[in-house]
Amino acid sequence: MKRRQFLKSSAVAGTVLAFSSASVWAKDADARIEVLLDEPLGEISPNIYGQFTEHIGGVIYDGVWVGEKSKIANQYGIRSQLVDMMKQIHVPIIRWPGGCFADSYDWKDGIGEASKRPRRTNFWEVDHDAIRLHDKGPQLFETNQFGTNEFIRFCKLTGAQPYLAANLRSLAALDFDHWVEYCNSPAGSTTLAEVRAAAGFPEPFHVRYWGIGNESWGCGGDFTPEEYASEFRRYSDWIPRYGIDLQLIGSGPNDNDIDWTHRFFQQIYSDRAYNNPGFTGWSVHHYGWNLSRGKTKDWLAGKGDALQFDSVDWYELLRECDRMEQIIHDQWAVMGQYDTQHRVKLVVDEYGPWYREGTELDPTHIFGQQITLRDALATALTLDTFNRNPEKVSMAACAQLINNINALFMAHEDRFFATPNFHVFAMYAAHQGGQALRAEFSAPDVPYMREDRPARFWGLNGSASRKNQVVTLTIVNPDLSKTVETQIALRGAAVASASGTVLAASDMHAHNTFDHPNAVMSTTLAIAAGGGLLNVSIPAASVTKLDIVLR
Repeated sequence: MKRRQFLKSSAVAGTVLAFSSASVWAKDADARIEVLLDEPLGEISPNIYGQFTEHIGGVIYDGVWVGEKSKIANQYGIRSQLVDMMKQIHVPIIRWPGGCFADSYDWKDGIGEASKRPRRTNFWEVDHDAIRLHDKGPQLFETNQFGTNEFIRFCKLTGAQPYLAANLRSLAALDFDHWVEYCNSPAGSTTLAEVRAAAGFPEPFHVRYWGIGNESWGCGGDFTPEEYASEFRRYSDWIPRYGIDLQLIGSGPNDNDIDWTHRFFQQIYSDRAYNNPGFTGWSVHHYGWNLSRGKTKDWLAGKGDALQFDSVDWYELLRECDRMEQIIHDQWAVMGQYDTQHRVKLVVDEYGPWYREGTELDPTHIFGQQITLRDALATALTLDTFNRNPEKVSMAACAQLINNINALFMAHEDRFFATPNFHVFAMYAAHQGGQALRAEFSAPDVPYMREDRPARFWGLNGSASRKNQVVTLTIVNPDLSKTVETQIALRGAAVASASGTVLAASDMHAHNTFDHPNAVMSTTLAIAAGGGLLNVSIPAASVTKLDIVLR
């Protein structure tokens, strides 16, 4: 029996695993972690740490874009504080312009002289959450001041790659070809290249990542899988490439809709097989939203509050987000029935907790919500899930970057702060490009009562990676009440030194605000070494990162 199989089969409820070389473990530890240096899982793509910006609420206008004439510090109209903070976490890729907004967006409206760009009705004008805006503002009526040129500049300023979502619902396939041409055709080669140059961008943008539609099962056209497969073929075949290895991402399922994936891949790979080497990504969207304890599946009725919640809501939200692991494995298995070489990887380009309205910092921030310590743990456990599956997940995008759903930042006019999620991404940035390592976690489950019935959630989980002689280990402790005394062993090398960082707070509702921007932030964590082990106290309700230097 292989070591990892032994570890898993040795679990006993209420106890810890009997690890290999178990004699080294002290008897008084609450939890044990074993990092297996000789069992690499694959390279963690930096693109897993991507972000998402949509023209919805205050994401673009009041978030990213303040305008070149603004008194707010900016670079070419883009908020300077945002650019500086994004550089700190090495954002690798940004998805734009949606989301559902992309499904009604004509890219041609957002190029050329800004003063002459047309004004259009924003996709989200019909949403119930937009009623409070009373038909005013760029959140409902798109000014197109921020278009392709501005987005590419935003990417260049932050060092991120652009990931563009094409409108398959309401534009023709030829429009998609022309958008690729506008972005990537060589200087002076085409009329669209000249239009680009006239806007101050003579050199091509070299956009590599393209989404072929968005949520095509819903706001992106309400297609059947077979209908979308037909449209996907048409939009993705014979696209101008200009020497660029285009990466095309298909519009995958809502949550774990296996039927959508099965029927799409069957249509693509059966009969007249689709052999486009550019098709390398399959988009998956999963939000943690249903806090009804199983009482309803209604999208609105099932949501909880971002700030007013109890301990059961805490665990239920983490449970909902933790479904990501099963989604990844199930979708991968279905895809492999047709794409037997697994050329197509999963792209989780929308994820995060989603609550009902009411905690937005400004009325114009449609779907804006406050971000608490709970959301930081939900984001961290999701990133750990991606790290543990590097061969399956090639790219991801947190939804969304600023002033929306699972934001890393909040801004309104000249005020700005980073949420607890930013600190998670700062801690986890060291995983980017690292070699993922198998890590076995052993800790008692956390018990709680769910509708007068006992329920459980795992006690500790996380991920590990290695770059040269440095191992990064990230750990989530979801237990609201217990500090977990944890012993860590690294199999395959000796430890020279170790340091720790932790994100925690005494109040599960803790969050940052304009007046108190540092209420939740990371601090150093003490680590002790002895007997070949690392010993660390993992605080209750926390995210921990350890930097371990090998001899």
